[in-house]
Amino acid sequence: MSDEIPEWRGRRPAGLDDTTVDALGMLSCSLEKVERARGHLYSFHQLTGSAHVELEEAIERLRAAGHDRQADALTTDLLGRNVLAGRWTFQVVEEYDDGYYRCFVDLERQIRDELAQGRRHIAEAEMKERQQR
Repeated sequence: MSDEIPEWRGRRPAGLDDTTVDALGMLSCSLEKVERARGHLYSFHQLTGSAHVELEEAIERLRAAGHDRQADALTTDLLGRNVLAGRWTFQVVEEYDDGYYRCFVDLERQIRDELAQGRRHIAEAEMKERQQR
């Protein structure tokens, strides 16, 4: 172990109490889950898009095999269908990003700026410091 002071030492601003550090830690954990949910939305978007491309190929193959009725049903009822009423996957992602996600990120940063001089992961930094003693 080096004699250098770890970069996380002293992260807690003077006067910041344990209850506030705990609350900010919970807010940070909550934001991390929202970040993961956002990633899953992008997965949803990409997987649905890939499925759509494969669906088009399946329709072509059904037609080539002489199954026009089944290919027509897929074309009429499914191909190009919105995943939610009035929205395709990219619109779901955009609405999430522009609404809930943006609000969450902005409020987390605002609260962290107001209460902890913008410092992140104070509780985690202190835990790491305790572990290295």
